[in-house]
Amino acid sequence: MAILAVLIPLLMLGVVLVLGRYEELLLPKEDADRREPAGVPPAAAAAATSSPAPAGTPAPSP
Repeated sequence: MAILAVLIPLLMLGVVLVLGRYEELLLPKEDADRREPAGVPPAAAAAATSSPAPAGTPAPSP
């Protein structure tokens, strides 16, 4: 039983590595290089998502 406890994780690791190599053969990296990079959001959208002051900041005195 102890041998199974050692062999099963090693076999599973081997399967994961083999599947990774198989994926690289099916989907070559050249495909990924041709894709356009993700767009950067406009500055107005970034300003709208800015967070307010931290909760620990006291309110100004009147």
